[in-house]
Amino acid sequence: MALRTSRWRTALTGLLAALALPTVTLAAPAFAAPAAPPTPPTTTASATAPAAKIEAKVLEQLADDDKAVYWVQLNSQATTVDAQRATTKTAKAEALLRAKTTHADATQAHLRGLLDAVRADYRSYWIVNAIRVTGDRKLLDTLAEQPEVASIRAEQTVKLDEIVPGTAEPKTPDAVEWNVDRIGAPRVWDELGDRGEGIVVANIDSGVDYTHPAVNTQYRGRTSDGAYDHNYSWFDPANVCPAAAPCDNNDHGTHTMGTMVGSASADRIGVAPGARWIAAKGCETNSCSDASLLAAGQWVIAPTDLSGNNPRPDLAPDVVNNSWGGTLYDDWYRLTVQAWVDAGIFPAFSNGNSGPGCNSNGYPGGYTNGYSSGSFNSAGAISSFSSRGPGENGQVKPDLAAPGENVRSSVPGAGYAAFSGTSMASPHTAATVALIWAYAPSLRGNVAETRALLDRTAVDTDATACGGTVAKNNVFGEGKLDAYAAVSAAPHGPVGTLTGRVTSGGTALAGATVLADGAIDRTAVTAADGSYSLANLAEGSYTLKVTKYGYLPATAEAVVVADQTATRDFAVEQAPSATVTGTVRSGSAPAAGSVVTATGTPVSTTADAAGHYRLTLPLGEYDVTASSPYRCADQAQRHLSLTGDTTADIELPVRTDTFGYSCAATTGEWVGGSTKLALTGDTAAEQVKLPFAVPLYGAVHTVGYVSTDGVLSFPAASTLYSNGAIPSPGLPNGALYPLWDDLYLDANSGVWTAATGTAPNRAFVVEWRN
Repeated sequence: MALRTSRWRTALTGLLAALALPTVTLAAPAFAAPAAPPTPPTTTASATAPAAKIEAKVLEQLADDDKAVYWVQLNSQATTVDAQRATTKTAKAEALLRAKTTHADATQAHLRGLLDAVRADYRSYWIVNAIRVTGDRKLLDTLAEQPEVASIRAEQTVKLDEIVPGTAEPKTPDAVEWNVDRIGAPRVWDELGDRGEGIVVANIDSGVDYTHPAVNTQYRGRTSDGAYDHNYSWFDPANVCPAAAPCDNNDHGTHTMGTMVGSASADRIGVAPGARWIAAKGCETNSCSDASLLAAGQWVIAPTDLSGNNPRPDLAPDVVNNSWGGTLYDDWYRLTVQAWVDAGIFPAFSNGNSGPGCNSNGYPGGYTNGYSSGSFNSAGAISSFSSRGPGENGQVKPDLAAPGENVRSSVPGAGYAAFSGTSMASPHTAATVALIWAYAPSLRGNVAETRALLDRTAVDTDATACGGTVAKNNVFGEGKLDAYAAVSAAPHGPVGTLTGRVTSGGTALAGATVLADGAIDRTAVTAADGSYSLANLAEGSYTLKVTKYGYLPATAEAVVVADQTATRDFAVEQAPSATVTGTVRSGSAPAAGSVVTATGTPVSTTADAAGHYRLTLPLGEYDVTASSPYRCADQAQRHLSLTGDTTADIELPVRTDTFGYSCAATTGEWVGGSTKLALTGDTAAEQVKLPFAVPLYGAVHTVGYVSTDGVLSFPAASTLYSNGAIPSPGLPNGALYPLWDDLYLDANSGVWTAATGTAPNRAFVVEWRN
């Protein structure tokens, strides 16, 4: 049975959601309402079968053509700890490139050999450890059989955020656009003497008209004599432009770049006009392919010459602005965003234009590791189109809001136009980061601290309709962007370095976190020899704190002097510990397989078949939480004051509906069907006569309706394959949901039924096969 669904498939929720098995078995009941419905047997997890690795859309494309383009995702990723520990932005980018390319070369070697042997058309991408392949069904099956392959998915495209033509607002008397003035950028220029000098911004967009007078002199590819060298400053992975020079066939990229750095005597449109820019054409027109976006993502970390060779991580930009994405969650680009962060590059994203409803957040802007901007207008109100959160894992999104309505900026051909969209908002945030890093070099490459600075200086705005508080909500995020407040609050002035070594019992302690709290907050993680280094710290006094799970914290004071290195070593002690044991139950039964964790620690364990668990923790206060691997019981928590070995049993509340139905995991033997139904194709259902009456939700049924989409419904036939909350008053209801997805029965698959046993111990089986 082929599964035809997108990679944004909605998660199955509600009653019996965890028991997504390919059979339903009904036991003949005594006619009394059950306390819990019969449940099918569980299956033992095994390694992913080759066929299960292949997205159905790839097979559909092969059915229409001899070959298809697909992505082969490997099952491992590079360790980037060296990049995270590096103390300068260049060192971060160099370490990131080295780790990613080395890992990709090693783990992809076997697959590349197979592809070379058949002369396949392919390209390797180190940023996500994947290979883009053009091949036939035989090659597809061969690749799926390889153990290092995690999944194979179809080529996708995402959209540039749609822009809406707007009406230009009045400028200030000195020709500054309203949006630039509103965030206080002119005050940064005039009072702080900072226009973003020394910082490089990039966009992944539709390109840039580099000849436009508002952005021409800021282009890094323009040499001092007015000539051009586009190597390392421009990238067109799909070769869309007519020449080996920047172009823009959509207006979008030139407009966003103008808001970041643009300036002309009568058109002061940019927030950081002293910064320089480079660009990658990740979007061919108004859409952006996976191949171009990933190639652009790599190029941002290590720009290349025009032939795509000789990568230079030392020429990576400081900030990259992105105004593209999808309206549904998709984690495909998460690794790219994280690679930028690890390389010390600030990832600015638009939050999407799908408002005003809640939960309309766009992605990748909604990722926890990205920084997204919503849009407000000249009246200070949130734009109706601005997408609302929450984002990934329930995190508040957008991160903040910036001007995004009736924003006037550059367009190709030396023109100007006013556009609206969160695409217009994000460049304000990206350019503000350029102003911050130019004013406070000690923050350059420190994405986490820069995010925190933007957050705490944003102007709180009361808008809690989609959840949150006045200070932080899913409409304005942390509030309205205030560039002047952010730059003013950044540490400015001479910098020095702080180093040291952390040991315990005379042995080096790796993986300890060292926090320096002072004029600037900065953290470092100790290396294998226990050493740490904090470079570019603003001059002044700091309180240092060393922490690592299982060890007692240690603190000390240090003074950083400009252009000097201070040293502070630590010797920490192991914390005394105790053991917590207990049993996790749900109802009267052991909750086998439940995951037990101690909040705020890396410690967790899985309850055994009898529900028993054991944790060893340092003495202290803990919330111990147990969660069933099935959705049949709710999470439960116990607070412990751990002063010695302790027993703590945990009871998981059984989830029931108003009829008293619940679910549970059990064991049993596989029973297949013996009679094939006439079901074929897509979105079809067939009535079957039940060999015994089945009571369910207050009614007794003698017939059922089996659908191609994996549902056994009783009151009426239903071919609705979109997942929703259950139980539900709408169809399908009074049903069992072993698969419930958009399925298609091809020539090799079918639905089978069987009646087994003798009265009163009978069962009826429905099996969706192959």
